[in-house]
Amino acid sequence: MKERSNLSGPKGKLKLGRPLTLLLTAQFISNIGDWLHMLALLTMVGLKWNATPWEITAISLCMAAPMLLGGPFAGVAADRLNRKALMIVSDVVRAVIVASLIFVGSLAQVYILLLLKGSMDVIFSPAKSGKLKELVPASQMDAAVSLSSSIEQITKIIGPALGGLLVAMFGINACYLIDAVTFLVSAAILVFLPKGRRANSLDEAEGHSGNRPSFRRDIVAGLKIIAGMPAVLSGILMLVSVLLVLNIADSQLVTLFRIIPGVSGDLLGWCVGAGGIGTLIAALLTGRMGGSRHPLLFMGIGAVLMGAVFAGAAVATANGKPGTVIYILLFSAFLLAGAGAGLVFIPFQSMLQKRTPEAYTGRVFGTVNSLASASVILGPVAGGALVTASGPVAAFIVSGLLTLLLGAAMLALRGYIDRKDQAAVAGNAKEKAAAYS
Repeated sequence: MKERSNLSGPKGKLKLGRPLTLLLTAQFISNIGDWLHMLALLTMVGLKWNATPWEITAISLCMAAPMLLGGPFAGVAADRLNRKALMIVSDVVRAVIVASLIFVGSLAQVYILLLLKGSMDVIFSPAKSGKLKELVPASQMDAAVSLSSSIEQITKIIGPALGGLLVAMFGINACYLIDAVTFLVSAAILVFLPKGRRANSLDEAEGHSGNRPSFRRDIVAGLKIIAGMPAVLSGILMLVSVLLVLNIADSQLVTLFRIIPGVSGDLLGWCVGAGGIGTLIAALLTGRMGGSRHPLLFMGIGAVLMGAVFAGAAVATANGKPGTVIYILLFSAFLLAGAGAGLVFIPFQSMLQKRTPEAYTGRVFGTVNSLASASVILGPVAGGALVTASGPVAAFIVSGLLTLLLGAAMLALRGYIDRKDQAAVAGNAKEKAAAYS
């Protein structure tokens, strides 16, 4: 078929066909808008409305709760229904929701809109992951995930810078309006994607005929796939743990910056952009080095780097004098932290894409997204309590040290986990051989 012609090509070298180009272009435009509205929202709530640590925590909870509750079900939907249609509907509805932020006058209204937007985010993510799996062969998955992650990080650099400029020139509402437009443009581009496999094709791939299995059985099937891959299961546990301890502090970034006398309103955007540059560098490195070949090694190193930098940034903020020097130190710290984040997340994503059968992509990614969202919810709750009790500096130091210890533990256990994973792969191969004999 013409739309799947990009599934052939040199091993490891990504061949950009028209469908994949359309998908990545839509992702780029949508991600730009995401950072535009997020920066505007944090500026409005954190710096303009002077929200308390708990009120800022509630923003993170509203964004993550739909993913936690709906992730597995959205994953099943992404495997059963047309992924292209799911992405388009999600984009159009999110455009309306983000445009509505222009009219909010209270935090309660912000929370409601974020919950609604999160319910659309949870639909888009597994559908996009499944569509990427449709369009890219396993031999090119490292390069595809690296490119997709690079796009995400480039938009983290462009988005905050553009958002800061738009807020300064036209105000916060301009960012919301432009973000709504980007979702509509993304949806228009996705219209030209090939429809891809129908749900009944996926049923046949899984060996089902007649009536489809229940949602519960579909979710259990996805969990069995994860449990049967020790390296993937360990990577998920590592990812969830790192997200949990990082969000103790990360959700209170605005609170940390507020202790700097005369802090510039642009500092948040610059630091987020620095993190994006760091993660972009990590994406390029892991793409060249084949991050999915040694994912647990990269994840351990990345966690150690992130933890050390977070703790160091908190100490520098508490003891540094306001001015150019502290801004440069924080920019550099977030650059390194972004590189560490890239080493944790990108090799894991590559491994997950390569190891997951296409028919189960939505379910597996939906489950992973739900577990990650649980960390994103619990972390800010702990962070809000810790910041209220001890201040943001203590929260960042505790978060950094815990992340560092998690990375060190992964490095120490990596050899054992790899041996268990190889044994599981060999066992699965024997079972398949016996079934065909």
